[in-house]
Amino acid sequence: MFESAEIGHKIGKAAYREAVPLLRAALLEAQVDLFADKKIPVLVLISGQDGAGKGETINVLYEWMDPRFMATLAFSEPTDEERERPPMWRYWRQLPPKGRIGIFAGSWYSDPIRERIQGDISLKELDARAEQINRFEAMLVNEGALVLKFWFHLTKQGQKDRLKALEADPHTAWRVTQWNWDRLKTYDKLQDVAGHLLRITNTPWAPWVVVEGADDRYRSLTVGQVLLAALKSRLADTEPQESPVAPMVRVDTDGRNVLSQLDLGLQLADKPYERELARWQGRLAELMRDPRFKGRSLVCAFEGADAAGKGGAIRRIAGALDARQYQVIAVAAPTDEERAQPHLWRFWRHLPRHGHATIFDRTWYGRVLVERVEGLCAEHDWLRAYTEINDFEHEMAEAGVVVVKFWLQISQAEQLERFKAREQVEFKRFKITEEDWRNRDKWDAYQQAICDMVERTSTGNAPWTLVEANDKNYARIKILRTLCERLQAEFDNTPQVDAAVGRQKTDKPAKHKNAGKKSAK
Repeated sequence: MFESAEIGHKIGKAAYREAVPLLRAALLEAQVDLFADKKIPVLVLISGQDGAGKGETINVLYEWMDPRFMATLAFSEPTDEERERPPMWRYWRQLPPKGRIGIFAGSWYSDPIRERIQGDISLKELDARAEQINRFEAMLVNEGALVLKFWFHLTKQGQKDRLKALEADPHTAWRVTQWNWDRLKTYDKLQDVAGHLLRITNTPWAPWVVVEGADDRYRSLTVGQVLLAALKSRLADTEPQESPVAPMVRVDTDGRNVLSQLDLGLQLADKPYERELARWQGRLAELMRDPRFKGRSLVCAFEGADAAGKGGAIRRIAGALDARQYQVIAVAAPTDEERAQPHLWRFWRHLPRHGHATIFDRTWYGRVLVERVEGLCAEHDWLRAYTEINDFEHEMAEAGVVVVKFWLQISQAEQLERFKAREQVEFKRFKITEEDWRNRDKWDAYQQAICDMVERTSTGNAPWTLVEANDKNYARIKILRTLCERLQAEFDNTPQVDAAVGRQKTDKPAKHKNAGKKSAK
């Protein structure tokens, strides 16, 4: 893969001086159009060998273009804060918004290459990381991003000569340390690892451009011309690129599904409820103070029908926790800042560090629920979101995040009763809107979307717990108990497998509505 970058590419001074003014003007014009349209972000990855000109090329781009609409994002070894979150967290939070260019000096390729060279991961693990990267970059491109990846290459002798030249120049000598010379000893290993990784991540949506780094003028012109051509091509492409998708087909031959089989008559009387509430809140407090939790974190995801009781359940969880240990994120329609990023960006940024919890009131599932039903995104967008969500939750679980997801289900009749009750209570009127009433007209469409969501995103690491929520007492206890059981299972390092999604039983048999009068809420 490096053969074409070892043939001695050079650009003469006269040719360089003649080409640069035209290239600079065209790059600035394309950059202005990019910022004015605000339709796509641009990610430029600068990778390669020590001394191959990565830093010099970034400086040239800043000289040629408007630095106000660019940002350089440098990554070295992860900080303590970054190690306490999924590995991709630090890249997600630095993604450039639409209309801007982000230059990555070091990227999601740096860690797997370094770890493989050091022998910390196997070739199989490297391939798994490559697959994760391919899916991440495919998601970025599907969200509209332009991803350009440059690898600056030098021969072994070329790298040695380059380091000597830098060391001999008083203006650049500070850039060469003993660490750089030590790295030269791993040249052959880097060639093998980087060559392998570049081959399996050289995708149609994010191909690699290998650039010979020995000649500064050749390297700078090549990167500038590739960047210009890619910008002009994307800016001229007015039609959105749609990924081909297979149609969503659902057939419920017998009319049964995971929601219709929930027993919404389950309830818990007030006295048992108070007893169970104290029990499970106490247990949750103990688990969150357990020394083993210091190396883990917790994400609770709450979804449910309007007025299903998400807020009340969250308050019962919060009542067992130290306020310094958790945050509650209420998710509404995305802001302008959030619309300028991939749809999962606003959730990645709130992931907790070790020993902490984040509770999401509404979640990343909005794309496959409200955005799907209300037509707020294209079909190919919400169809691919299932895979992207599973990847997101898998990365959390791999990093030690305990992901607990709840869907609170109520009947249409119970929802209507709660809507009317909210209108009668002064401090609850804000909780009922015209949109809530309008959503009732699409009940069946939402039920189908929910069933599809559960079927496609209930995984071993992040299963859905379906909560029968017509009775608030019963729902709150089931949620608290499920949360405690998941944490305990994680501490015991035992798999939490539930063939019937979320159908845990409480210690005491719950009464059915037909067995007596419904308890007070």
